[in-house]
Amino acid sequence: MTRIKSFLVATVAAGAWLIVRDATTPSDGAVLDVSGARVNRAVIHDVSAPLGALRHGLSAAADPCDVEPDDCGLLPAHAAAPRSAIQSEPERPFDAAPVAAGGSASAVAQGASIEQTAQGARASAVQLESFDGQGFGMVGPHGTGGGRNPSDNSMAAGPDHIVEIVNSRMAVYTKRGRLFAETGKVLFGPIGTNVIFSGFGGQCEPRPNGDAVVRYDQLAERWLFVMPLFRRAPSGPGEPPGPYGMCYAVSAGPNPLGPYYRYEFERTLFPDYPRPAIWPDGYYIPTSTGDDVIEKHACVLDRTRVLLGLPATEQCIIIKDVNFLNNADIDGHGLPPAGAPNLMMAAGGTQLRKDFDDDGIYVWKFHVDWENPAKTAITGPQKIAVAPYHYLCDGQLTRCVPQPGTDMRLDAQGDKIMQRLVYRNIGGRESIVAVHSVNTTAGGGGVRWYEFRLDERREPRLYQQGTYAPDGFYRWMGSPGMDRQGNIGIGYSFGGTPNFAGQRFAGRLAGDPKGVLTFHETVLVHGQAAQTNTLRWQDYTQTSMDPTDDCTFWYVGDYLKEGAENYTTRIGSFRFPGCLQGTVSGTSFFDVNHNGVREPNEAGLENWPVTYEGVRRQRDAMLAPSATLLTDSAGRFSIPLPADSAYSVPVYRFTAAVPSERSWSRIRRGTAYWSGGAIPMSDDAYSVAVRDRDDVVGVDFGHVCVIANSGGEDPGFWATGGGRSVLAANDQPLPEPGGRAGGAGRGRGGTGGWRATIDNQLWLVAADGNRFTVPGQGSFEAAHARLAAFLDGAEAGGEGTQPGTALHRLSVQLTATALNIAYGRQAGEATVHEPVRDDWPTIIALTDRVSALLRESTEAGAAPATTTADAHTTLLREINRNNAMVTPADPGRCPPAR
Repeated sequence: MTRIKSFLVATVAAGAWLIVRDATTPSDGAVLDVSGARVNRAVIHDVSAPLGALRHGLSAAADPCDVEPDDCGLLPAHAAAPRSAIQSEPERPFDAAPVAAGGSASAVAQGASIEQTAQGARASAVQLESFDGQGFGMVGPHGTGGGRNPSDNSMAAGPDHIVEIVNSRMAVYTKRGRLFAETGKVLFGPIGTNVIFSGFGGQCEPRPNGDAVVRYDQLAERWLFVMPLFRRAPSGPGEPPGPYGMCYAVSAGPNPLGPYYRYEFERTLFPDYPRPAIWPDGYYIPTSTGDDVIEKHACVLDRTRVLLGLPATEQCIIIKDVNFLNNADIDGHGLPPAGAPNLMMAAGGTQLRKDFDDDGIYVWKFHVDWENPAKTAITGPQKIAVAPYHYLCDGQLTRCVPQPGTDMRLDAQGDKIMQRLVYRNIGGRESIVAVHSVNTTAGGGGVRWYEFRLDERREPRLYQQGTYAPDGFYRWMGSPGMDRQGNIGIGYSFGGTPNFAGQRFAGRLAGDPKGVLTFHETVLVHGQAAQTNTLRWQDYTQTSMDPTDDCTFWYVGDYLKEGAENYTTRIGSFRFPGCLQGTVSGTSFFDVNHNGVREPNEAGLENWPVTYEGVRRQRDAMLAPSATLLTDSAGRFSIPLPADSAYSVPVYRFTAAVPSERSWSRIRRGTAYWSGGAIPMSDDAYSVAVRDRDDVVGVDFGHVCVIANSGGEDPGFWATGGGRSVLAANDQPLPEPGGRAGGAGRGRGGTGGWRATIDNQLWLVAADGNRFTVPGQGSFEAAHARLAAFLDGAEAGGEGTQPGTALHRLSVQLTATALNIAYGRQAGEATVHEPVRDDWPTIIALTDRVSALLRESTEAGAAPATTTADAHTTLLREINRNNAMVTPADPGRCPPAR
């Protein structure tokens, strides 16, 4: 399909409009490069008081033609007397008779190859929130919510609020989260959009205007309001109305009820249907200039200056013979490269010339230069070949979608790409998502959607496309979004006899087969009645992303309640599984000191299994209930896990096992950490609560092996070189037979501490060389009392010891055991086995345990039971025998599997 396009552009040359016409053939790749823009300066700007403190009670119906000119037959080329807001539609310069879907047989047939004729196989996306917005039956703090047709729905989500504009009235709602416990409570409104310009003066304050739009600028955490001026008051008696205009308000912070920086700009052309888009270097606002002319107004506001409340300008260029333009609007926080031009897209065809089909989407590049507007340029169009399409019902203001019980059909707005044109940068991969409404082979209406990706030269290329038409009904007037994972969600109107018009939502995951919306559609709201007072069924719907998690889609559209006089808007939110994620990480390691905490000297264990499982799952079969991970070469593992309570309870149980080829065991202690605090191991596992974008760290699993202590009771061991390395770690000579320790520090008052003697057994020996013995069975009480005192560093009666020596801190037998574990090379804080408690404490802990047990048995007036005395004797015997199982300091010395 080849058609000749011509373009009208504005420039500042000599302060006049320069008409540039260039007959090009977009499908042949011809490019129009036009430089220079008209610069408009704000005629008024200021900063307001907080919105909640501004004057209320402003009329929303001062003049219905100011609200929506189409309701009054007011076109830019001529004026009409005001009429009531809801009447039969005015005559149009094209056929507005009922149109059956089908259209150009060739275009529809050629596009059939990308039609999706069945619902997606995945379960429908969970609907998180759903509430009635403005419209019939709404009552808020400042009035009621009745509205005019069509309902130009605009809605945005902020950190704590939802803001909605319908034609000329606005409302602010709560959003569940940090500040509010519920969603959908009306905090402000419904009230005329001009309330935000209360006290501003000029032409923005006196009356509200239709087509007002709201956006949340998540990059700056600000709210943007755009209100066109369709008609201005005369400058004096008998004078004609003044020029058109555009009113902007940008919040000073993330609270929509706070103060605003306000601006008014005059326009010479009718500023119809603004569609704002956020880009780093500006707020781009394309508009139409009327329904009976084929030209569009591409303008950009200096975002940097208005965010600071400084005097600002906007630059505008007119493009002639082009369909409805949309500028790329950023989702998320991924930015385009610095200085990258904004991209504008439009569908092909021209309804006013009865050209209803095409096989391309057309793209322009819009570069703005705030220092030198002469260098501001629009380049294009470039045609991107797509599957052929035919406008649903031949375009806008056509009686199209049938309703039960009435001959009134609804408008489809099939001639245009709907707002928003979504831009998303995910790790350097730049995508643009667009939707419009097309005829389908089943005779109904479908949502045609595209994902374009920018190549290395930032040229847009078609990545995937599809027409969602799972049956013969009508799906139209869609609005897309893309979450931070690259998943695409689309909200749209649904209808066609026997269904009253309502609103639905469908989508796909980033890795799903191309061209398919894989989720079964979710019903936001069923229509309950037919709209019979006008064919105008919204001019657009609106999808926006929640800036809090960048995963939740918010959508608004219309439906009629049973018995209602007019529509009600419905606002809902949706999210796909797997977008909310948290990361869990930890290690499997060789736990030398058996404390469950990995120290720097404890080696990681490669290819050791760590298993997790969901504690409870609610509904989505795609979430694996369990999985096993293998650690890397350093013993580490890390896994992102779903953290969405709408799909699964995000609590996971992490355990670890010993490979079958190992004769090891796992320590049953440990502590992990997350932003909420410590997570102690319980029942051999960590129960980890995963929250979005949160990291749980230290999910560590200590493992040990044990080997037999080669010391034992054999005195010969202590006489060998290995024994010497144990007993003479400080190069002290071996103890002499008979109980005297040789070398420096021996004897009363010496500093050598405690030594051992070899006399067929190992015994506790004082610093003076005197051996401590346990008396016979008949004198346990006296023996235990003596031993308790001995362990505290003083013999009973204070003889034969050096006060304060504190044997329980330096028992040579215990030191020998510890050194033996580490083959004579480790300090006294090594671990030993305490048979009584079946635990693995340090040397100090074990000797403290001995002392405590003996104290308990020798308290004043307490006679120890025989069992207690036996236990003490057994304990000391095991200590002296030194034959417990021990852990080597190196996992390489562990034995093979038994």
